Amino acid sequence: MIAGILLAAGAASRFGADKLLQALPDGTPMAVAAARKLLQGVDQGVAVVRAGDKELARLLGAAGMRVEVCGSAAQGMGSSLAHGVRSAGDADGWLVALADMPYIQGRTIRGVARLIEAGASIAAPLHGGRRGHPVGFSRDFFNALSRLEGDRGARELLAMNSAGIRLFTCDDPGVLADIDTPQDLARHTRKHGLPG
Repeated sequence: MIAGILLAAGAASRFGADKLLQALPDGTPMAVAAARKLLQGVDQGVAVVRAGDKELARLLGAAGMRVEVCGSAAQGMGSSLAHGVRSAGDADGWLVALADMPYIQGRTIRGVARLIEAGASIAAPLHGGRRGHPVGFSRDFFNALSRLEGDRGARELLAMNSAGIRLFTCDDPGVLADIDTPQDLARHTRKHGLPG
């Protein structure tokens, strides 16, 4: 069983508003669109949110995610990721996705998940020669992931294990479309011609 961990507990300080509730062109909140895409490729989905994000939690729950409130989310992405992995500790592997990347295609998520199911230790999509999101981890990384702290996320794990990363080559610009500002949202929507 592969669990999708949707990291939705960031402060979104550069966006100037609650970006995860920002409507995409079709009216879907950004985080909900990311959750729906993630659920197309995994067996279960866990969304990690900050305490007090009640509307976001409600919307993600309605989208089919199991919502986990991370009390230490203010410490950074590593803390949120560790919380999510621990909450889905019975999984055979985890796909880590970001709630501010709503334009990743479902078939890309399925492709990365299949690499983990087929025995890859770490897997990620590759578009235009660049590695993107989501990143998949096998059960072998449970201890390392569940002990992450602060804002480091899994970057150090990826760097230490870079030779073993299996890549899913795709024609999906959404794997690189991280949205931090309103300008990012407008640019990615326009540049890739992606529907909301």
